[in-house]
Amino acid sequence: MIDISLLRESPEIIAASCERRGIDIDLETLTDLDQRRRRARTSAEDMRRRQKEMGNSISRLEGSAREDAIAEASQLADDYKAALAETDRLDQKFQDIWITLPNLVAESAADGMTEEDSIEVSRWGDPSAPKGTKDHLDLGLDLGVLDIERAARVSGTRFGYLLGDLARLEFALVQFAFDQLEPHGFKPVVPPVLVREEALIGTGFFPSDRQQVYAVEKDDLYLVGTSEVSLAALHMNEILSGEALPLRYVGFSTCFRREAGAHGKDTRGIFRVHQFDKIEMFSFCNPDISEEEHDFLLAREEDLVQALGIPYRVVNVAVGDLGGSAAKKFDIEAWFPGQERYREITSTSNTTDFQARRLKIRYRTDDGNRLVHTLNGTAVAIGRWLAAIIENHQQRDGTISVPEVLRPYAGFDSIS
Repeated sequence: MIDISLLRESPEIIAASCERRGIDIDLETLTDLDQRRRRARTSAEDMRRRQKEMGNSISRLEGSAREDAIAEASQLADDYKAALAETDRLDQKFQDIWITLPNLVAESAADGMTEEDSIEVSRWGDPSAPKGTKDHLDLGLDLGVLDIERAARVSGTRFGYLLGDLARLEFALVQFAFDQLEPHGFKPVVPPVLVREEALIGTGFFPSDRQQVYAVEKDDLYLVGTSEVSLAALHMNEILSGEALPLRYVGFSTCFRREAGAHGKDTRGIFRVHQFDKIEMFSFCNPDISEEEHDFLLAREEDLVQALGIPYRVVNVAVGDLGGSAAKKFDIEAWFPGQERYREITSTSNTTDFQARRLKIRYRTDDGNRLVHTLNGTAVAIGRWLAAIIENHQQRDGTISVPEVLRPYAGFDSIS
């Protein structure tokens, strides 16, 4: 959530950010609504103060003066209730609009409305597509380590079975990532995957992405699409020690996304599915170092991809393609030789104080409590990484060479 003082003191900053995102927002109407609700609140408070004053004076009155005062107090009580109800109505009307506003975009975020407008920052590795290269689905089916057809019978489209050595390779990736990240101060976490609505509102996924989230309506719970939600809410309504920052976590969880609006897109294999496992980095940090922390998370992602020998490029994501809570985002797009193109396998976002303000997460300073900045980054999106490994490490004989760094964890050198 944006700092309300910006609307009152520098609305042009909000207007410029929304314009870069391609969002049309009527700030004059919003400002007017804010002023009306504040006036209504002040009026209700004045009535309440007069009620208390009259209550103190009535006991000293007698006769008709007392009766008149009681009648006036009764009318004032009714007026106060009506004023309070109007105040609450205006507050809710304002909040319903205010909560939909996305975070202010960073000055250094790439301009543009679409994925194609993102700016390439760097490349690593030598992308190639030798003759006869298969995509991950064809090779996975040939080796019997992927089964999409049976998954469709059991669960519908966009599900898959990982079988045999591919299933074991998933857990090799998990242990490898934890071992790589713990020395950098990341505490491993297995967080809840069912959360309350306030966690999704607090992280900015609601109301904008509600259509993407699976709901367990009977229990008023929701399945997370990323452990970012439960990791961010870990310190909800807390005041942290400034000396303890940055607090870094790395969470493993199963994630669920409805993929609404993605009909017919990326239907092959396990690249875009409804259920997937993911290792997520999350950081609570001092606002003064959040840009450096963002670069730090990106560097950790690059370390992991490079260790697996997967060619990739880093892109500064265009503002029109940012999520609502992100001020800036970097994507790592791995080379998929079977498709002969780069595809996104990780992202890292700086959400500045947007989530912290909603979740009420602060830290102590000598001058009082301040909001932390929160950042997230995908360490390993397991399904997409397995697909990238399959395509980039396939051998001419149809087998898959396991990256050397994973072999001690997997216990085997190839999948055949």
